[in-house]
Amino acid sequence: MTLALRRLALSLAAACTVLPVQQPAGPQTPLRRDLMGALEPGALVGIAVRDLESGNGVTLNDDRRYPMQSVYKFPLALAVLHRVDRGELALDQVVHIDRKELLPGTWSPLRDAHPDADVDISLAELLRYVVSQSDNNGCDVLFRLMGGTAPVERYVHGLGVRDIAIAATEQEMHRDWQVQYRNWARPSALVDLLEQFQRRRIVSEKSQAFLWGLLVETTTGPNRLKGRLPSNVVVAHKTGSSGSNKQGVTAAVNDIGILVLPDGRHIALAVLVAETRAPDEASERIIANVARIVVDHALAGHVLK
Repeated sequence: MTLALRRLALSLAAACTVLPVQQPAGPQTPLRRDLMGALEPGALVGIAVRDLESGNGVTLNDDRRYPMQSVYKFPLALAVLHRVDRGELALDQVVHIDRKELLPGTWSPLRDAHPDADVDISLAELLRYVVSQSDNNGCDVLFRLMGGTAPVERYVHGLGVRDIAIAATEQEMHRDWQVQYRNWARPSALVDLLEQFQRRRIVSEKSQAFLWGLLVETTTGPNRLKGRLPSNVVVAHKTGSSGSNKQGVTAAVNDIGILVLPDGRHIALAVLVAETRAPDEASERIIANVARIVVDHALAGHVLK
């Protein structure tokens, strides 16, 4: 069987598979029981929760590689800001974007604002498009500035977070459905990265405050982590979405972030929904329910484990 036929067979097999509700191994604590109750048949859901003050946490289905989609714009932004801190880039520097880089057929508020012209934009504004609005064309411009995906992956691995792979641009993912699986992460690895960011171990205070603001201003995925939370819980988050293929399979509906409770406690949370035939609304409901369960347990004074 040729490689192309083998990939096709695997894709069709995945499309025809109905996933049961996962039954993660581990002690049945109240939080784990309630999180398992939020799972639904037909989707693989990976969850990692960590109380950043106590260090307590829990994971479900963390032993798999989940496609990140635009979640990987968070580590990309960290890598860019690391170079800003080193003086290699500057937030106020002007980035020239040729109109040929503003590709059609992909999510790009930047292109929509400048449909027929080259663009000169500050690096700060470009990061705002990429992080807060999840702009795909802007993402690839940042990869160009960084010298490709490999330096970004090396940066993340250099932080000691190994279970994250960043290997393909947005344009490459749009060309081939299978390519998105090269950009993967375990939920716990994403929470590791969120924790390092929150504890100000990665970038300078100025860069940390700037990126925190972009994450809080995120406009995508309002029905995911934020969907069922009280308005007094601050959510700094980054979403990712694959859309569906011709077989009706959605590879990724994701949201990761840091929840700030009214008493000032911080909870890092990653919820990755993969390989489902359900509409995005169903996957977003899972994410919203998981976030609400975690917050309810925390506000009730329960240990998050």
